[in-house]
Amino acid sequence: MVSDKNFNYPMLDGWSTKDIVAVAALYSAVAQANEQGIAKTDLLAAYQAFKVVVPSKGEEKQLDREFKAESGYSIYQTIRFASQQKNFVKAEGQI
Repeated sequence: MVSDKNFNYPMLDGWSTKDIVAVAALYSAVAQANEQGIAKTDLLAAYQAFKVVVPSKGEEKQLDREFKAESGYSIYQTIRFASQQKNFVKAEGQI
């Protein structure tokens, strides 16, 4: 199930369509982890694809701040929470 909330996903200039799809997939996975829950492997795979597009810690932090301001969900906190889970991530009310 995909979130029915409409977020304006933060993006950086110069990204290809493939890059935008990878980053949007992470944003969607983070929202899903915080709303309905998601398989840990799916969330971490989306994060790894995101890191290929955004290898810079500075840009990652910038996008995380912008995404949190828009959605209320932190990429960093969600991934950190996921690393402590076994198979399924449902962060609602946890972070």
